[in-house]
Amino acid sequence: MRVRLEVEVLPHGKGLPLPAYATEGSAGLDLRAAVEEPLVIEPGDRVLVPTGLRVAIPPGYEGQVRARSGIALRHGIGLPNAPGTIDSDYRGELKVLLTNWGREPFTIRRGDRVAQLVIAPVARAEVVAVEALDETARRDGGFGHTGID
Repeated sequence: MRVRLEVEVLPHGKGLPLPAYATEGSAGLDLRAAVEEPLVIEPGDRVLVPTGLRVAIPPGYEGQVRARSGIALRHGIGLPNAPGTIDSDYRGELKVLLTNWGREPFTIRRGDRVAQLVIAPVARAEVVAVEALDETARRDGGFGHTGID
């Protein structure tokens, strides 16, 4: 299924590639850093990385910002709120919140791929107050209740 994603390139994003899928089977579009100077993330720190993009996500969809597995594995770089949600009515610049959970400083340079954007459908819930919920075999068992590690 194809969804139209309109993208506005901001002045500090000029010259960078538009978000793109790395392969035919990729679920996420690569987002790149629109930094002017190298940005160092010290161990334990969080930074907001600009992408130089604004997007118009269609109604009924959301953008899910996800970590890139390669930099997560090699350097401990991830998203503290993974996945981050971009609502369909948001029109500000896309920025990626990154945390360095690694042991070494990590440097982000202009054009580096820092995250992925997955466009996903959203179901809107109709919230209904009831006197009691139906019972299931699991009941209130959680946090390891199923025995699966």
